[in-house]
Order: sequence, then structure tokens, then C-alpha cells
Amino acid sequence: MRELRGRFAPSPSGRMHLGNLFSGLLAWLSVRSAEGTMVLRMEDLDPDRCRAEYADQLADDLRWLGLDWDEGYQTGGPHGPYIQSDRTELYADAFRDLEKRGLIYPCFCTRAERLAASAPHRSDGQVIYGGKCRRLTEKERAELGEKRCPAWRLMVPDRNISFTDKLQGAYTENLLKDCGDFIVRRSDGVYAYQLAVVYDDGAMEINQVVRGRDLLDSTPRQIYLYELLGLTPPEFCHVPLLLAPDGRRLSKRERDLDMGALRQRFTPEGLTGLLAFWAGQLDKPEPVRPAELAKDFDWAKVPAEDIVVHPDQL
Repeated sequence: MRELRGRFAPSPSGRMHLGNLFSGLLAWLSVRSAEGTMVLRMEDLDPDRCRAEYADQLADDLRWLGLDWDEGYQTGGPHGPYIQSDRTELYADAFRDLEKRGLIYPCFCTRAERLAASAPHRSDGQVIYGGKCRRLTEKERAELGEKRCPAWRLMVPDRNISFTDKLQGAYTENLLKDCGDFIVRRSDGVYAYQLAVVYDDGAMEINQVVRGRDLLDSTPRQIYLYELLGLTPPEFCHVPLLLAPDGRRLSKRERDLDMGALRQRFTPEGLTGLLAFWAGQLDKPEPVRPAELAKDFDWAKVPAEDIVVHPDQL
């Protein structure tokens, strides 16, 4: 039986919040319950938002909660570097391979043009790119290239991609109709999340990905990239989101719910117990250490639907 290799891959763009912790704890419990290997990777692709000091603080917050890792950030390991900004040349190699095979093309559309020419996504307001720049001639591309630096898109086929998520069940998406050609490198030269995350998980031999269910519809395009890059997709577990009573997703904008405030309000055991209760691992919120939970962790008890967090619980 294959050793389970899981990962927690946060973006160091500020302090972690409850939603980050919920996904991180579930990823950790899944790995530790199977005596697998836990990897911590920093996804700091966006140079405008990510900071080294945030990554250090994030690692400190994880240790405070009692979540350790076997390889990755500050620890090292055989699949490093574990910071995406240090892996740019690796993404460049994958990008050049796709380019040589004629699978990507430059896109000169501004964001406003993309939105105007695209239909809303079926579920969450994302837009489906209509393929305008795919149809440009070489002459038109050359002329536009003199005025604007392009993003680069991957051409997708009119094809259904299906997979079975550990929590959300069977999921199918048509690449062309439900997402359209998608960006693999931004116009500023930054490699896009879809390309980087697939390359990294494949290179780091990750075979289980635990993340929020808001990323469920990214998975078919990532599976397609795994195929193109000759990599084996992992098992996917898309966990419920934590929502405010008005339906808003909890995020880093909610400063009263970030780790700075939470560490003042909770002990590590108290916060872990609350998260474990929401994850179906405890009958009621009570102090517990992550290591105690790992012994009896059960995916069958984790809810699939989003969880409403009431203020009196905090």
C-alpha cells in the first residue's frame, strides 16, 4: 500500500483565519491517522500580496496549534524548494513544454474585455473565456504584442472530465463549456495557480489533496494539466467552508477571526476542540490536542456541506 503523502499549502498573504485552520487540521489529521508524510508548502506566487514575514508567522501559528510537518518550509526535504517563488524555473520548464507542443497561446484581452465577452460561471460568478485570442492570426498577435504584454492560456478540448471527491462525491465538468481556455501565466510573467499547484503536487509526490470546496471546480482543469504533464493526479478531498450567519465565507478580511485574535481568545486545545467539533470528530466542543484526535480520525464523520459559524461559538 502506498504511503499517504498530504500537504498544507497556504498563501502567506496575511495571518491565517478559521477557514485556513479548518482545512489545515483536516489535512494533518488525515495524514497522521494513516502514519503518512505531511508537507508544508508556501504558495507565495503573488508578489504584491505575499510576504516572507507572513510565512514565518504562519509556521509559528501552526506549531502553536500543535500541527507539525515532516518536510517543507523551514524543514527542508528531498522535493524542495518548498516556497513557490523559489520554484519559478521549474514552472518555466513546464510552460516551455506546453508551448513547444502548441497547447498554449498568448492572450491580449484586458480584464474588462474578458468579462464583457464571457458568460458567468454556472455556480460562483466566474467567467468562461470565449476564446477570442485563440483565433488570432500570427500577424494580429505580433501587432498586439507591440502594444501589450500577453497572458498565456491553455487550450482546452470540448471534453468532460470526471472524478470522485472523497467528500463531495462524483463531479463532472466540461472543460470548454464550463471554464474555457484558462491562464497558465499572467501578463506580468507570474505563473498561475493552476499550473504551479499541479506541477508542485506532482513533483512532491502528493497523493492526497485536502482543501476547501470553493476549489472543487478547479479540479477538472488541474486533472487535465496532470495528464498533459505526465503526472498522476492525487485523491481530492474538498472540505466544507466556514460561513458567517449571513452566508459570507470567512476570510482574512475578518480580522477578529484571524490567528492574531484567536490566539488571544483561545488556548491551542480549546481552538482545536472547536474545529474538531465542526469537523464531526467530537460530539461537543471541548479542549483536545491534535495528536489525540488523530488516533480516531474518521473521514466518514466530516460533513460535506458548508458550516455556519455563530458568534457565540467564538
